[in-house]
Parts: sequence; C-alpha cells; structure tokens
Amino acid sequence: MSVDTTTVKKIASLARIAITDEDAARIAPELDNILGWIEQLGEVDTSGVEPMTAVIPNTLRLRDDVVDADPLTGGGKRDQLMSNAPQGEHGFFTVPKVIE
Repeated sequence: MSVDTTTVKKIASLARIAITDEDAARIAPELDNILGWIEQLGEVDTSGVEPMTAVIPNTLRLRDDVVDADPLTGGGKRDQLMSNAPQGEHGFFTVPKVIE
C-alpha cells in the first residue's frame, strides 16, 4: 500500500490534527515505511508460537481468602465497628442516597 499526501491529510482530518501540505509531504514516506514494516511482520510464520500476555513469565502470589476470627488480629469486630456507624442495617453501613 502506498501512502500519498491525500491519505495523510485524510488521516490528520480524522485525528483532528491540523497539518500543512509540507508536513503531509514529509510524513507520507514515513507512514509508507511503517506500513512496509507491518507487512514484513505479517510474513513471519507464527503458527507454532503460543500467544502470551507478557514477555517475562510472572505468576500472582495468592493467599487463601479466610476470615481471621481472632478479635485481636482480624475479623470478628463487626459489632464494634457498627457501634461507631451513624446508621447501620443488617450489619452493613447505611449511607444516604446521593443524586445530582
């Protein structure tokens, strides 16, 4: 595909970028080279390559999602927390509805 100044102006118009004729003439060969590189990448055989999400292998460090029943270190404080709430309902904080 060959990129000419008309195509560059159309792309600039779609991107809402003001461009002069001189800039369009200067950018046209650059875009043509970029499209050439993309066509070269399309020729590479990637049929045996698995898709990847990152270039380095990484795994998430997960922990078990458990509630700590010890009142000194974790859970089991719902009643204490709700005693400080201005409004509560069914063990949850109640907040006023905000509509603008």
